[in-house]
Amino acid sequence: MHFHIVTLFPESIDGYLNSSILGRAQKDKKIKISFYNPRDYTKNAHRRVDQKPYGGGPGMVLEAEAVLRAAQAAIGRKKDVCVVFFTPAGKQFDTDMAKRYAQKYTHIVCICGHYEGVDERVRGILKATEISIGPFVLTGGELPAAVLIDAVSRFIPGVLGTYDSLEGERTASSDVYTRPEVFVWKGKKYRVPKVLLSGDHKKIEEWKKNR
Repeated sequence: MHFHIVTLFPESIDGYLNSSILGRAQKDKKIKISFYNPRDYTKNAHRRVDQKPYGGGPGMVLEAEAVLRAAQAAIGRKKDVCVVFFTPAGKQFDTDMAKRYAQKYTHIVCICGHYEGVDERVRGILKATEISIGPFVLTGGELPAAVLIDAVSRFIPGVLGTYDSLEGERTASSDVYTRPEVFVWKGKKYRVPKVLLSGDHKKIEEWKKNR
């Protein structure tokens, strides 16, 4: 099993993933973990990958292109790939899902958001599976990625010592978009919803509540 992590902060979970059982599993070549930093894939001379959100709001949003380029580097031409996007509004991750992923896929690509999130168009373009590790908001997707990798790895033959070891007011952000207004990916145009460009804060808030 090869786990691919798209993140701005690989160092935040690198220590955990290279320790204990997961560290040994990598040394024994039972699993492999690779990192892809969007800053390494941006065209921005200053390696900037975040912008202010359309429609207003706090914080910054990760741009689509840098994240997509990093994800494409991970996906390549591989088969049996699952792309995962972490969000509190996603399907609850559990043991059954971890076991199914271990049996079905050979590559899992984890998209780790940060700040106020990732431009919503990334999710649609990658057709990512939305997963939640609980009804709470974290500062980034790195911890959920570590949770998924740990849980799935337990079902990879040889990772654990014995088979017996196996048996043991805001819950979601609204969709977010940032520059450019029209994003072109592989010849297809993806636009920011018109309401976010209207400047009508009442309509924008109504739109966000209905997402």
